[in-house]
Amino acid sequence: AISISSVSGNLTVNGELILANDYIEGVVSIGNSDSSKTLSLSSGTFQTVTMNTNCTFTMPSLVAGKSFTLRTIQDSTGSWTAVFTGVIWPSGSAPTITTTASTGRDLIGFFCDGTYWYGSAIQNFS
Repeated sequence: AISISSVSGNLTVNGELILANDYIEGVVSIGNSDSSKTLSLSSGTFQTVTMNTNCTFTMPSLVAGKSFTLRTIQDSTGSWTAVFTGVIWPSGSAPTITTTASTGRDLIGFFCDGTYWYGSAIQNFS
């Protein structure tokens, strides 16, 4: 058993972050979407991608408690679509990402329970 009376900053136990005060997620650009993109959490948990063609995104490995946000933005052509493999969506229906050229922005959040990736989207930031 661990007894903690006061913690300031981050607490790490056996390499796992337990508590974070004033935590800020790292933002990482994963570049252009291309026709397929495998997502990885090794670089950060807030990722941005520029949609430059229709893309199939492959999700990271299933690990309970992992989560991340993907921000999509359309290039100057726009109208690009996204498919996410192995994701369960509300009401069983994946979102259609915003396709407005240059300004079509969406935030797509993902959470893993170890068996599935669950997704939800906040859309049409412009």
